[in-house]
Amino acid sequence: MTDPSSIERHTFDVVVVGAGGAGLRAAIAAHDAGAKVALVCKSLLGKAHTVMAEGGIAAAMGNVWSEDNWKVHFRDTMRGGKMLNHWRMAQLHAQEAPERVHELEEWGALFDRTPDGLISQRDFGGHRYARLAHVGDRTGLELIRTLQQRAVALGISVFMECTITKLFSDGERVSGAFGYWRESGRFIVFEAPSVVLATGGIGKSYKVTSNSWEYTGDGHALALAAGADLVNMEFVQFHPTGMVWPPSVKGILVTESVRGDGGVLRNSEGRRFMFDYIPEFFKAETADTEEEADRWYNDKTNNRRPPELLPRDEVARAINAEVKAGRGTPHGGVYLDIASRHPAEYIKRRLPSMYHQFKELADVDITAEPMEVGPTCHYVMGGVAVDPDTGESDVPGLYAAGEVAGGMHGSNRLGGNSLSDLLVFGRRAGLNAAYAAARKRERASVSDDDVRAAAEHALAPFSSTGDENPYSVQHDLQEVMHSLVGIIRTAEEMQQALDKLTELRKRTARMSVEGHRQYNPGWHLALDLHNMLLVSECIARAALERTESRGGHTRDDYPATDDTWGTINLLCRLDGDSVNVRQVPLPSMPDELRALFDEK
Repeated sequence: MTDPSSIERHTFDVVVVGAGGAGLRAAIAAHDAGAKVALVCKSLLGKAHTVMAEGGIAAAMGNVWSEDNWKVHFRDTMRGGKMLNHWRMAQLHAQEAPERVHELEEWGALFDRTPDGLISQRDFGGHRYARLAHVGDRTGLELIRTLQQRAVALGISVFMECTITKLFSDGERVSGAFGYWRESGRFIVFEAPSVVLATGGIGKSYKVTSNSWEYTGDGHALALAAGADLVNMEFVQFHPTGMVWPPSVKGILVTESVRGDGGVLRNSEGRRFMFDYIPEFFKAETADTEEEADRWYNDKTNNRRPPELLPRDEVARAINAEVKAGRGTPHGGVYLDIASRHPAEYIKRRLPSMYHQFKELADVDITAEPMEVGPTCHYVMGGVAVDPDTGESDVPGLYAAGEVAGGMHGSNRLGGNSLSDLLVFGRRAGLNAAYAAARKRERASVSDDDVRAAAEHALAPFSSTGDENPYSVQHDLQEVMHSLVGIIRTAEEMQQALDKLTELRKRTARMSVEGHRQYNPGWHLALDLHNMLLVSECIARAALERTESRGGHTRDDYPATDDTWGTINLLCRLDGDSVNVRQVPLPSMPDELRALFDEK
């Protein structure tokens, strides 16, 4: 039995779990508000998933199009999310994003420039105007570099390669967190009245994903176990252009910037097929022929757009349809062609990371040949239900920001909105977490009994005599989610998925790991699997409940968008060991904002 008195303990005002863009921005904001802050990350500082956001930061600064403003950005975001977004989050995001970008610039971020010396902005899918502030095709890397440098300069305490497995509560509010050092396996306890979750997404529950190993739904599961609700969990974004071949780069993202800079999608017949899939909703702002698209796109004096820059859910479904119709590539994708559209030097200058990455990893020269791409699990729109202004969940003292928070993107996220989202709401969550901690004069301590229970749960795989291997369970989970709760869904398949998830949960009870607690990947995966299974159940149950197709949720048995579902959010809550789903009305939008959708 673990002796709680022997476990490493720390006391802070705010503990931020996750050190990507949202976590770093939250930690900086909390520190600036006077809080003593701990930044805890599962991997190494700087190896955040944010670095994979290559295209840019969506912010209506009007540097390229003076007509752009927060109201247009708000409208684009709501339309992209099929009006299921929390209107207040979309409003705050659009209003505050430009200030957050300028703030990054003040802290040393080096953005690309227009000829007039302003921050350059590029086109991206679903955005009416070119509004993505960018650094070549490595914007996320520059964002992380800037925030990380500032956090370190401020002296914020960082706990790297440390995984949080449990949140503590005094019955009324959060009181701390329990975790372990990945290298030694030794336990650690953080006592704090405010915890900010910034743990990212859930992609490792799927077989083909752009997400790295850290994305096992930790924050989603921690929030559920603490009593918080998750919202919009049925909406999973499959980025339309992940590499499907060669195997060395399978699943790696091909940034939307390739299409933003003129790349086009072609099927095995060489045909630019996206013109066949323009929905009526977007036809007014989209070109109808390849020649017209090129003429309008190159002219830059209009608001029409090539069909490759439709929202991601539309493009992903179109690619999926072409492959199913037998017009896909030999490896189950389509061709993304920029080589025939621009000279090699232009491509190397605009997309340097893309060029070097695929040349070195796969010997694919994107300046000379098309890429084979297809939909890959990329982002979850669903997450912890939070107050739009403060970032606080239903559980007092528990905050969330970035991908782990739900509501901002509705049923589908526009490209570029992720980086501005994590900046805007990371800052808000960090500030309010610090303010709440400052108001808490008497703080509850974490009890020895709670620490002992958390330690025993973490050590359970070592004492199990079962014959299940964590890697086999993960393989089967990924197959279930990929095949049965993927880009196209049916009630029959999702019910099969839920039955299989029940069996997988039984198998996890029989998982055993060998060796010691010192860096033991099998043990780490055994703990992650509890989170992955819980979040997968939320996705499947919510997807089964929503009997329509909308955004990142496509039902083959309910292919139409149903207006009655357009006013309903689904919330997942943990009840004992099972997930319950309930319907709640969408927050009502003020008339002055609703009037924006009557404008052209």
